[in-house]
Amino acid sequence: MSASPPPAFIALQRFGLGARPGDLAAIASDPRNAVLAEIVPAAALIPQASLLDTVAGLEAIRAIQMDRKAAKEGTPPAPADAATMTEPAEMSGEPMASGGKPKGKKKKQQAAAAAGDPTKPGNPLLPELTARLDHAGKATIGFAERWAMFWTNNFAVEADSNQIVRWTVGAYDREAIRPHLFGRFSDLLFAATQHPAMLRYLNNATSIGPDSKAGEKQGKGLNENHARELMELHTIGVDAGYTQADVTSFAKVLTGWTFGQKPDQPEKFGRFVFNPATHEPGPQTILGQVYDQKGVKQGDAVHDMLAAHPATATHIATKLVRHFVADEPPADLVALLAKSFADSGGDLAALAKTLLGADAAWSAPLTKLRLPHEYLYAATRALGIAPKPQQILKALTTLGQPMFNPPSPEGFHDDVATWLAPDAMTNRLDVAQLFATAADSSADARAVADDILGAAQSDKTREAIARAEGPVQGLSILLMSPEFQRR
Repeated sequence: MSASPPPAFIALQRFGLGARPGDLAAIASDPRNAVLAEIVPAAALIPQASLLDTVAGLEAIRAIQMDRKAAKEGTPPAPADAATMTEPAEMSGEPMASGGKPKGKKKKQQAAAAAGDPTKPGNPLLPELTARLDHAGKATIGFAERWAMFWTNNFAVEADSNQIVRWTVGAYDREAIRPHLFGRFSDLLFAATQHPAMLRYLNNATSIGPDSKAGEKQGKGLNENHARELMELHTIGVDAGYTQADVTSFAKVLTGWTFGQKPDQPEKFGRFVFNPATHEPGPQTILGQVYDQKGVKQGDAVHDMLAAHPATATHIATKLVRHFVADEPPADLVALLAKSFADSGGDLAALAKTLLGADAAWSAPLTKLRLPHEYLYAATRALGIAPKPQQILKALTTLGQPMFNPPSPEGFHDDVATWLAPDAMTNRLDVAQLFATAADSSADARAVADDILGAAQSDKTREAIARAEGPVQGLSILLMSPEFQRR
């Protein structure tokens, strides 16, 4: 890679999803403003007309349960609004119903259509991936998509943790994360915290205050997962000085934060609700401050405090610089972003503009390694191919970043060491060859490399591609080159 890649290459490589043919030339005159132009709310939104919202996702689970019960008992399925939704222990790959509850063959046909792939009915991730591939392919730079990927990972949920999360994780990303990406952090925090996918994933939906009305009757206990991750991962960070007592107190504050699970109550079903019967009564002390508000307002007050806490500004700034610039975040750049966060009251558009306006964010060496999701998007853009979503899902799993399925609430790590495991490059080579085979068989790999890498292409890479035995090998070398892999 050249010592100082052109700014247009930096724009697409570090802050975007990689160049398509012609992109480098198109933004060469003003690359920084080309990236800044994507800091608009609409740039991050995914069209939802053909996708399940949260309520429809929960209805799909209910339809699966009714079908399973009917098959077991040999009776006609009961109406899906007959009782509170329960969740089977095992994940289901059965067809879902879209909207209403058609019966028999028609139901299966509609379920397959809703899933987006008749050969793999009931996989809710396929249509979500299809929509995102299309969205990413059309982006000029892809900064808004990269920004969305960062924040969805910051507020991570695991699709395979349980059935409710699996069927609502796409809606969670589209409804709770993306609409707030260039708004206030506090709004994003509330939306993510209160979404059914998060409430179910971290078990807050079933957390009961020991001294609440429900706690005294049922003897069920407190769950601290949500409170701990809200502080450790989503806001102030593990080094902010909170204690186990703070976690326990916050968990008590969050009791009663749940979501409607009765389909016959449409005004609540699939939406955040506060249940006073499970809420721990009384004041709670968190980070030295007493919160004596009543009901849901107690949790609102703690969220507002965490969103505005100085440690949150530093924690978020550090994660952003680590993600976009360097595994060892430059202290001056972190301080600059933390100040922007604090001074703007958590304005995420201002934060993004501060990042992109900093010369240090553009001049740092391209040492980061594209995460698998970014790599696959970049490869499809570079080669102008449209692999089947099933292929992308499989490739993501093979490369270690299955869609919406991080290994823990911490999300996927984005440091180089994580993605340079012994077999990581071998797996990337397999994917590169698969994609290269799908490209235009008459493509001139040298011309494609010149178009995608431009002046950032090293003499070594140019020579290797020139010596390739045919376009497949040449394009594979392009996709495996340091210039293409590093951002």
